[in-house]
Amino acid sequence: MDILNRLPPGLLPEGTQPRPPTREEAEAAVRTLIAWAGDDVGREGLVDTPARVVRAYEEFFAGYRADPVELLQRTFDETDGYDEMVVLKDIRFESHCEHHMVPIIGRVHVAYLPRQRVVGISKLARVVDAYAKRLQIQEKMTAQIAQAIDSVLRPEGVAVVIEAQHHCMTTRGVRKSGVAMVTSRMLGRFRSDPAVRREFLSLVGGPAPG
Repeated sequence: MDILNRLPPGLLPEGTQPRPPTREEAEAAVRTLIAWAGDDVGREGLVDTPARVVRAYEEFFAGYRADPVELLQRTFDETDGYDEMVVLKDIRFESHCEHHMVPIIGRVHVAYLPRQRVVGISKLARVVDAYAKRLQIQEKMTAQIAQAIDSVLRPEGVAVVIEAQHHCMTTRGVRKSGVAMVTSRMLGRFRSDPAVRREFLSLVGGPAPG
């Protein structure tokens, strides 16, 4: 059975799920990488590093344990007829590139046009974190945030813009610092109504992403 647990999901017998690695196995993997890099895993400065890395990974990838839909479930109907744009801008986030596992750091601007229900603004920030704290690509993360808000709140429209620096580009490869990637996802009236889209982009202080 241990052999089955170590097989990639695509090679497992139908209906069989792999077990997640234990903490001890995760720490052993970190020791292997340190040794591969050329250092002595037994020296004083590194002896506790595997445990620290695993604890850090629990923070970095806490989004896998969060349910964005559940975060948005508590909504409010008593809005006195408010139907204008709700915008939360400059939500700072830290994520990790799924290709090189290095940081993606940036900010998210989120808006929606309520139909009947509104949600606490802290929940929008938590949804951003739920998707950011995973292995990601920015394009997918942009779409996931917008889709989660749209599917739960059923608003007139949703807009998400992300601006971020990718350290897989600044610290390795082409090594171009100061470069920001901008992505957007517009749903509903933000997509169909240019005036609504312009209002949103003016509120977050940026031109329409290319």
